[in-house]
Amino acid sequence: MMGNNVILVSILVGIIGIITGVIMMVIAGRLGISRANTIAKNVIEESNIKADGIIRQATLDGKQQVYEMKLQAEKEIKEAKASLQSTENKLARREDTLNLRDETLIAKEKQIDEKDRLATSKLTNLEKMEVDLQSRIDNQIVVLERIANMSASEAKAELMDAVEKKSVKDIALFLRDQEEEAKAKAADQARNIIALAIQRYAQEETIDRTVSVVALPSEDMKGRIIGREGRNIHAIEQLTGVDLIIDDTPDIITVSCFDPIRREIARLSLEALIRDGRIQPGRIEEVVEKVTNEMDETIMKIGDEAVFKLGIGKIDREIIKLIGRLRYRYSYGQNVLQHSIEVATFAGIMAAELGLNQTLAKRAGLLHDIGKALDFEQEGTHIELGARIAKKYKEHPLVINAIESHHGEVPAAGIIPQLVEAADTLSAARPGARFESMEAYIKRLEQLEKIANEFDGVERSYAIQAGREIRIMVKPEKVDDISMVKIAQDIREKIENEMTYPGQIKVTLIRETRVNELAK
Repeated sequence: MMGNNVILVSILVGIIGIITGVIMMVIAGRLGISRANTIAKNVIEESNIKADGIIRQATLDGKQQVYEMKLQAEKEIKEAKASLQSTENKLARREDTLNLRDETLIAKEKQIDEKDRLATSKLTNLEKMEVDLQSRIDNQIVVLERIANMSASEAKAELMDAVEKKSVKDIALFLRDQEEEAKAKAADQARNIIALAIQRYAQEETIDRTVSVVALPSEDMKGRIIGREGRNIHAIEQLTGVDLIIDDTPDIITVSCFDPIRREIARLSLEALIRDGRIQPGRIEEVVEKVTNEMDETIMKIGDEAVFKLGIGKIDREIIKLIGRLRYRYSYGQNVLQHSIEVATFAGIMAAELGLNQTLAKRAGLLHDIGKALDFEQEGTHIELGARIAKKYKEHPLVINAIESHHGEVPAAGIIPQLVEAADTLSAARPGARFESMEAYIKRLEQLEKIANEFDGVERSYAIQAGREIRIMVKPEKVDDISMVKIAQDIREKIENEMTYPGQIKVTLIRETRVNELAK
């Protein structure tokens, strides 16, 4: 390649020289042939000399470049050979590795084939043994059925029954042991356990008496109460804030008002006007004012008597007035003041038995429904109003908590609030405390006895104490002392799940064994 470049350079130099000579000859033709020839010869000679120099230089440069290119090519060839050799070595090593792995895989395949053969052989043997074992089991079952004189299903049922009885007995023993252990550990927590044992949440269901009736001596009196153009009845309704219903029933005036105090004032005012006989707007206003003042005195007197009867010490006069107002408030047919006094009495008795502050328990019981004295006048539940009143007059924190927690809306902060809650349930749920139809009452007793009689081993049952207790007689030959614990717990759970009842129901199981012998 370098030689070709030199030849090309030489040709180019020759061409340049010829062109230069031609040019000079043209010039010589103009300047003179002789001179031109001389100049042309000189130019040609110089061109040849220069061309020779260029050719030699180009030849030298070409040889130098050829030499350098040869060295570079040899170097690259050497590096390529080294790289090729390294690649060949790696391929050789990889080939050796692949050969080794191939040999290993072949060996493992042989091992797997051998193991598969052994496993197939063992599986075949196992199947044969299983068939043989099943045959032996069937033979044994036939022999056992012949010996025991019962089928396999009957034997299984008997075994399951025995296991079930043993399990029930073990569970009953465990429960009895747990109860005994709990009783042994209860000494330090006796107060809490007693309080919680008598506590049961009760849902509040209230219906207020909103009407009163006034008997009339005659139909003529009804017209006098109405007055000319109804002015008398309008005056009574306006002054007392009640509605008078006259035309519905003969010889009776119905006084209707949600506020029991206003309703009572209207009733007493009407009775006073009927006795007096003078019925006109001016006289009506005098009587209503007089009865209102007397009512305030009566309310304070009733509140003082309740506080004195319970012996709970000094109490704010405004709270005493509210206590007296409870005399005219009814909840589910039960007088709220009487109910509050009962709750205070029950709470005091339980507090005395537990060694707690009896006076504080009575105070909390009396005030637990104090909000009902205002719930028909102000917004809010009787619990919210009662707590607000107790806080306003700085009652004891346990009294406030008893008011807030006696329906379970907030947690009880101590034993006394729990006692008040339990006493509230007892007072509301005792027989005769609240209205209940005879049909519903009998139905509840029948359902209670029916639940008890459904259990195996129960001979008969009796619902006593107005459905507050169920006494169950069990068959001694079917139920032992340990099983009685489990049966009692099952009956209790079924009563709780299937019945709706106030307060709590006591479940008592009785097992009696009698042995009679006759001496002759």
